[in-house]
Amino acid sequence: MATVVVIEDEEPIAAAVAARLRSEGFDVEVAADGPSGVALVERAGPDLVVLDLMLPGFDGLEVCRRIQKDRPVPVLMLTARDSETDLLVGLAVGADDYLTKPFSPQELVLRVAAILRRMSAGGNGASDVLAIGALRIDRAAHRVTVESREIELTPTEYKLLLTLADRRGRVQARSHLLETVWEAAPDIQTRTVDMHVQRLRTKLGAAGDLIETVRGFGYRLRAAGQSRSA
Repeated sequence: MATVVVIEDEEPIAAAVAARLRSEGFDVEVAADGPSGVALVERAGPDLVVLDLMLPGFDGLEVCRRIQKDRPVPVLMLTARDSETDLLVGLAVGADDYLTKPFSPQELVLRVAAILRRMSAGGNGASDVLAIGALRIDRAAHRVTVESREIELTPTEYKLLLTLADRRGRVQARSHLLETVWEAAPDIQTRTVDMHVQRLRTKLGAAGDLIETVRGFGYRLRAAGQSRSA
């Protein structure tokens, strides 16, 4: 049974989210502000955190920074705002995915389940280690390095990178990435893919240049020896 901590100050939303997750078999604990949320995560050691962006005490971004400091934990961020800046900052401090209010309880459960599956996803029978230039992906250890420097990725970022790497040299449509990585309908929240690719490139540093944008279609990770497209 996976443990989920819900940090949400609007009691009706918190109660509804907790009740739905419990009905799906999750062990759920709830906090109503930033400081108590951080303390609860430290005590409970959850498998996933559902985190509201706007909280009393300190906001969800600060909560995310603090709970990611010692032990990376997947975070599904809830936000009433949908500006790209807010979402990019959330991804930058460690959020794994997000939902914009209002959302359906079914969609939240699907997102939670998908994130947990990404955490436990292992190899697919291929080589345990993929080496592409300075980039190395160790499937067995869920470890990514660039020139021997370990790169901390969220489960979503890891699965996105692995999906591109397994299909390196071939263009992957945004709709295909949404279905494969997020297990989402291919016609929703296209900017989700773009924002995660942007964060992934930033984290990979110089190796981020391996991920190419194919305008109007999607993304490609260059194969070894493949020249950069114009």
